[in-house]
Amino acid sequence: MAYESDGSLLRNPSMNSVILEKLAEAIFHYTGYPTGLQILAIKAEFGRMTTISLEQSFMYKLDHYTPKRIALMKAKGGVLGTKLRPFLEKLSQNQSIDIRRDSVIRSLILYLGEKQQDLFEDCLEDSRSDATEHVLKILVVHGANEEDPVDAALLLEGREIMPGCGSIAKACTLLMGLIYALNLAFPPTLRYTFEVFQKLFLGLDGIKLTPKVQALNVNLLS
Repeated sequence: MAYESDGSLLRNPSMNSVILEKLAEAIFHYTGYPTGLQILAIKAEFGRMTTISLEQSFMYKLDHYTPKRIALMKAKGGVLGTKLRPFLEKLSQNQSIDIRRDSVIRSLILYLGEKQQDLFEDCLEDSRSDATEHVLKILVVHGANEEDPVDAALLLEGREIMPGCGSIAKACTLLMGLIYALNLAFPPTLRYTFEVFQKLFLGLDGIKLTPKVQALNVNLLS
């Protein structure tokens, strides 16, 4: 489910589209669905609202915190440590920057006690998932080996509105831009993940942190 910033539930996707109407009005000023050509428009709208460079800030902080995140994951034991181990193994390999960022974001979600599948819908390139089942999500497309992603897209109110995002990290930045531009609330099941995106990676509204994110922030800065 998706919610507006006042906490009200968005209407059913079968009804007139609340989100897509706002999308056209608030960002693009015409009727239609955004494509890769509108990525700059999303970034510009976010920058206008916040005076922050969306992708530059998000990626810089994500990369800056990666060594500390790896150390924190290594220190985890028990069930969580076991769940994090595959990500540590992938991060220890000589992976591309996009694959490393993918592993860091996915492991962050687990570290915060939330579920990857609440943000990501994974599918194979030749059998893409049905977007109509999802209100606010990132579609992650994998190649034939079923491992490394080859593309990512934004799913919004039952439609794949922005294919060709390129990577999970870039899709996360664009999703943050859309949420701000459309004045939507973060998904309740991912409250801590989006708090980290908002307050630690983008430096917005970071004066007051929840105890869980505050503890993570202290560890990242220590």
